[in-house]
Amino acid sequence: MPKYRKLSHAIYCCEYHIVWVPKYRFRILSGVIKELLDEWIRQISEWKGVEIIELTICTDHIHLVASIPPKLSISDYIGILKGKTAIKIFKSFPGLKLRPYWGNHFWARGYFVSTIGIDEEKIKRYVAYQEERERQEESQSREFDLFQR
Repeated sequence: MPKYRKLSHAIYCCEYHIVWVPKYRFRILSGVIKELLDEWIRQISEWKGVEIIELTICTDHIHLVASIPPKLSISDYIGILKGKTAIKIFKSFPGLKLRPYWGNHFWARGYFVSTIGIDEEKIKRYVAYQEERERQEESQSREFDLFQR
């Protein structure tokens, strides 16, 4: 069952599976870099109000399952994550930036994102149920009106 979260004017369940890779898909996300990335991704996410449900850092890609509030776009969130972590990595490991294949970019362009939630059939059944329930309430309301006259 999805977990609903609240903002001042919204109740939401916006969960996403996001994957992104280092430039040229180099197998560099291990050891100290992996530990630091885990820490930084969690810090940035908390700062932006994003709840991390699952985070797995493989040697050549990152999987993130997160609940992102509707006031924050996915592209903005990923841009912030990739931008801030790249800056921190190059500051922590200045030798990386000297290698000709990195340039000023640690991450490859783009990312994969998919929504997570209940399936389409469950949504259709729920909507149909709501419609049926409304009809029943209207019918009961009319019966009640008959007794009031």
